[in-house]
Amino acid sequence: MSQPPIRPSDGELAILRVLWGRGPSTVREVHDALSKDRDTGYTTVLKFLQIMVEKGLVTRDESTRSHVYQAAQGEELTQACLLDDLLQKAFEGSATSLVLRALSAQPADEAELNEIQALLDRLKKERA
Repeated sequence: MSQPPIRPSDGELAILRVLWGRGPSTVREVHDALSKDRDTGYTTVLKFLQIMVEKGLVTRDESTRSHVYQAAQGEELTQACLLDDLLQKAFEGSATSLVLRALSAQPADEAELNEIQALLDRLKKERA
């Protein structure tokens, strides 16, 4: 039986976003990417990555002088884990409440509404 996805902290999620976007990266590359948006120390990034290896969130390739880190689980799996956690904790399991709150907090543009409608249409067909 496979282990359930690991729920990352906010700091870990920021690092995972870099790794998902860039692919396998060194500490320096992750640090440089994070530093564009916030003041982050190199040693802080290194420590986070070391902890993330222990937790199983990232893997580390030690075959070169500069270790290379890679996300251990995909973005979609992590998003699903975070969404399920939010759905249960904040919305008592109600997908309707979550979607309505999301759309009222951040209005969708035309392309997003079309994508949502296509998903709804597909789900209706699957249930028919």
